[in-house]
Amino acid sequence: MDYAGARFNMVENQIRTNKVHDLNVSGAISSTPREPFLPKSMRGFAYVDEDVSVGGGRFMIEPLVLARLLQAAAVQSTDVVLAIGDATGWASAVLSKLASTVVTLETDVDLSAKASQALSDQGVDNVAYVGGSFAGGFAAQAPYNVIIFLGAVGEIPSGLCRQLSDGGRLVAVVDSGTRGAGKVVQVVRVGDTFGRRALFDAATPTLPGMASKPGFIF
Repeated sequence: MDYAGARFNMVENQIRTNKVHDLNVSGAISSTPREPFLPKSMRGFAYVDEDVSVGGGRFMIEPLVLARLLQAAAVQSTDVVLAIGDATGWASAVLSKLASTVVTLETDVDLSAKASQALSDQGVDNVAYVGGSFAGGFAAQAPYNVIIFLGAVGEIPSGLCRQLSDGGRLVAVVDSGTRGAGKVVQVVRVGDTFGRRALFDAATPTLPGMASKPGFIF
């Protein structure tokens, strides 16, 4: 398979034509192959226009959804980013080209090990995988300029927002409860105030343990 050609077509046909205007975002995706972050038997699906299942309810996020999340997050070259739920390492590799440091929070030890190896094989040295609950974040390295969920959530945990720096941005697909429907929500911290706004429709599978729960509300 011509992976380079497929990646070019993905960026030109799936991303640039769908309201992704940030050249840094499209450039980072264009220069980051997806196939090395998938099992060999699945690499033929690397450039489909959808989420790619890697088993156990986990997935590689759809390219367009990631692109629009990154654009909404406005990642800067000096930023420290907390990436939540990157099962494969691909999204973290993209982020590594946009940010100074990426801390990737993953609950699955086996997926973390495979993703870390794939990142190392690609020469990525500014991403560190850490363990913990998705909802709890990773306070040890806070504050973060950007927090990004790489899967849908039922609600945005309020405590996680407090791991943002002043001026920091959190972006997530918030599941509406209707199958296949959700909204990308951006939270911006200004001092002790958290501004929230819904930006656009999007859909991606919900991260384990992040479906809506009573009393778990931003």
